Amino acid sequence: MTQNSRAIVYRQALNKTFTTALNGICYFFKTERNGKIQAVVALFTILAACALHISAIEWVLVLFCIASVIALEMVNTALEHLCNHVHEDYHPSIKIIKDVAAGAVLFASIISVITGLIIFIPKILPML
Repeated sequence: MTQNSRAIVYRQALNKTFTTALNGICYFFKTERNGKIQAVVALFTILAACALHISAIEWVLVLFCIASVIALEMVNTALEHLCNHVHEDYHPSIKIIKDVAAGAVLFASIISVITGLIIFIPKILPML
């Protein structure tokens, strides 16, 4: 195999990887209630950040919080689908897996709300 043909195969594999990942992202936001909720919350947060002219560091924190919550929500969704596929009926171990995954989303959401309050309240209070 020539170096050029190896590069073509590599690019095709990379394209397939991105396509697969984008399909997962689209599936999450199109079909999952929590995905739609997180998208709306993220949009309002970004609009508020634009309107309040937050600093670059604040942008990094806000975007990190948004990404963390959405990524964990996506992992939680994937785990729930896998658990439901493996064991359709109630099982104590499956319950723990689902509860811990949901807890991870809740934990990241709480920290994100606190971060948002720290960033946004000082900018909103002078307007009142």
